[in-house]
Amino acid sequence: MKLALVTSTGGHLLEMMNLREAWEGHERFFVTFPLQDAKTLLDGEKVIWAYHPTNRSLKNLIRNVWLAWKVLRKERPDVVVSTGAGPAVPFIWLGRMMGMRTVYLECITRIHSVSMAGKMILPAVDKFYGQWEELANLHPKIDCDGRNV
Repeated sequence: MKLALVTSTGGHLLEMMNLREAWEGHERFFVTFPLQDAKTLLDGEKVIWAYHPTNRSLKNLIRNVWLAWKVLRKERPDVVVSTGAGPAVPFIWLGRMMGMRTVYLECITRIHSVSMAGKMILPAVDKFYGQWEELANLHPKIDCDGRNV
């Protein structure tokens, strides 16, 4: 199985790295920002650099939509997996439209509300995981397996 692991840097990337057991046995590539933490943590991995900042940047959203289109057409992953935030939106939506399975793991800090990226992704994603029961109770599409997701 080929995976596209799409994440912002910082805590989102660390969360993806904590899921190593789930993805390390599969062919994969990462999509994230070209910041120092990503360059260090992903040394030796196949990485595609997304455009940032994504907060309130229509220009970078458009650039990341185009990037997602090119990357997903070329790489053809079976599953697009994201822990958030900015680059997740175009990759999840386009991945879903291209027939790929899509999985989103909401940030552990989200207990009582869904993130902006999560709200934008929820209609398109195949599996949406929250890490708190309170979050899962907000929407029938949000699954929760406690903090063992």
